[in-house]
Amino acid sequence: MSREKKKKEKIRKGDFGYFKAEKKRRIFLTSILLGIPLLIFFSTWIYFKTRMTIWTVIAVVGCLPACKAIVGLIMILLRHPMDAELYEKIRSHQGDLVMAYESYMTFYEKSAYIDAVAVCGNTVVAYSSDPKIDTEFMAQECQKIVRKNGYKVDVKILRELRPFLERLDSMNANREKLEEGIKFQPDERYPGLSRNELIRHTILALCL
Repeated sequence: MSREKKKKEKIRKGDFGYFKAEKKRRIFLTSILLGIPLLIFFSTWIYFKTRMTIWTVIAVVGCLPACKAIVGLIMILLRHPMDAELYEKIRSHQGDLVMAYESYMTFYEKSAYIDAVAVCGNTVVAYSSDPKIDTEFMAQECQKIVRKNGYKVDVKILRELRPFLERLDSMNANREKLEEGIKFQPDERYPGLSRNELIRHTILALCL
């Protein structure tokens, strides 16, 4: 199997199909984290014929990571995967833009589902099919955090698909102009990532 094929098969945050893959991963991880302390508890109970041993304490403490994993699992189970037809429609307009798909952006006050995000220069445009999204709040908070990380971007979130697709076409047509004159200092922590990819990485850090 080629390296390129392996890379395609590995789904990461920001890729289409992330929630479906992440649900499987978290179910497996939670099962392991919960299964080990339960195995310790019941096996030592059977062996010593009492629960009053140090192994019970170890099993209880061992459940703490599992509890944290369960909370994360519940949060991811509540998220719905991106519609495949919608993904193909957006992807057909992606062109050479750096994009992220299928994410759930969270802040202390509010959160919302984001279907797609496009990054080019100082322009960040997103589309959300979430009927409850507060686009102005989410865009402002996202913009605030990305700017704090050193990227002077303008973030806009659209609720209608057609204007978003038209914006993607416009960004592709004017990509060189949008990136012209922007100084970029590579981040030593993420060698090889372009400025647009680092902005995408920063945005995804705000998502589940």
